[in-house]
Amino acid sequence: MLKAFIAGSWCCSLAMIFTETSLKGAFIIEPELREDERGFFARTWCDREFQAYGVSPRWVQCNISFNKKKGTLRGMHYQAPPHEEAKLVRCTRGAIYDVIIDLRPHSTSFKQWVAVELSAENHRMLYIPEGFAHGFQSLEDNTEVFYQMSEFYVPESGRGVRWDDLAFRIQWPPADRIISKSDREYPDFSSNRED
Repeated sequence: MLKAFIAGSWCCSLAMIFTETSLKGAFIIEPELREDERGFFARTWCDREFQAYGVSPRWVQCNISFNKKKGTLRGMHYQAPPHEEAKLVRCTRGAIYDVIIDLRPHSTSFKQWVAVELSAENHRMLYIPEGFAHGFQSLEDNTEVFYQMSEFYVPESGRGVRWDDLAFRIQWPPADRIISKSDREYPDFSSNRED
């Protein structure tokens, strides 16, 4: 009885470890793992903990991206106002090189980017605020990515910047890349500033 109570109280004392990136408001989040002979238990979302760091999105959609081949590159995507979206991204199978770009014109880190490896093994998450472009490259075959989104998908507000746009100079891992036609054909960032 006592052992069951202690195990059940784990969920009350769990925490997440927030590390702010060099882009203000974007966080790498690592769940605190409580392990025993069965495996582990961890928290991946807590509104109170996010509020403590000044962010508390209302999640309205969750999405999965499955990527058959290593080198699959998706991005760099965002939604224009008034449909800007925050994202919480996890890799639930395999591994990705996850990249975000600050596209907030009045930000001190405007046009700067950050990359982090997310994997099923390291359990990290990346919190991406509104006003950022997001994309990733799969580092293993059969990689799955799970997104929580703060805004509904609005096709007419969908935008993107090219993964290799010289305005950003993102350093991607070497790969035989698989990229959709639409992602390859985004215009230069400098010519795409209507929003």
